[in-house]
Order: sequence, then C-alpha cells, then structure tokens
Amino acid sequence: MRVRVPGHDVDALVAATGLDAQRRLQVPEPDLAGWYERWPRPGEAGPAILVGHVDSHDGPAVFHGLLGVRTGDMVEIERADGVIARFVVDRIEQHPKDAFPTQGVYGPVATPELRLITCGGPFLREQGSYRDNVIVFARLVELVATRSATPSRARHPSA
Repeated sequence: MRVRVPGHDVDALVAATGLDAQRRLQVPEPDLAGWYERWPRPGEAGPAILVGHVDSHDGPAVFHGLLGVRTGDMVEIERADGVIARFVVDRIEQHPKDAFPTQGVYGPVATPELRLITCGGPFLREQGSYRDNVIVFARLVELVATRSATPSRARHPSA
C-alpha cells in the first residue's frame, strides 16, 4: 500500500504492523507508515488505522506533513489490490499520550473511515518523545480502480 496527502509532502509506502509486548501499536521505520493489519483495510467498513513518525534523528519523517493538514484536505490510500481509497479529512485532534482517546480512534463505526496518527506537541527530552499524539480523522468519499480491480469505479454512498 501507499499513503498520499496531496499538498502536504506525505507520500510513503505502508507496511503492515501489529502490537508490541505492552499491547501498544508498533510504529515502523521513519520512512514508512504502518497499517494496523488486524483492523479494516482502508476503504472497508470500520476505522482503518495508519501510524507514522513525525521526525527522527535525521530530520522529518513520513507523517511530518500531517502537522499542516486541515479539514477538507484529501488523503489517498493506494491499496495492493489496485484500488485507490480517497478520504476527506473531517477533523484533526491533538491529545496528550496519557489521555489518548482510544474509543474514539479504535471504536466501531459503520462506514469506512481512516485514522492517521503521529506525534505532536512539545518534545520531552527527558522521555525522548513528544507529549502528544496528533490524530487525523477522515471519511471515505470514493473507491477508484487503477488496474483490473473490482469495482471499476464506485462512489461510496455517503459521499
């Protein structure tokens, strides 16, 4: 898979990811986004979850551009089956990591939705991480087949 946020310098491969020993979502290397493979894939009913670093010791990382995303911006996920799932950003939230809105992010939803998660807020040197998480919430507006995939072109009913 590949994730793109046109106009915000987000264009990266997506790798499947899971949970670590503490049952926290694993974040891949700084140049990759991670899709939580036990959740829906982008474009299927439910919340598809993608995570990525905002930066690294070497500079900006895969989701650095999310810090400039606004409501109404588009997010494209090119899936391995040749379908592009296009989402529109509904809202952006920032929460302290110790007050992460787990139910709002991972809770069930009836329609195809997307969550892009990265770090934000002040960097806490003593902890070696950012205080907050930035969460981009988006809803599906269309599925487009780019090669021999079905459907050839389908608009989501809520679009």
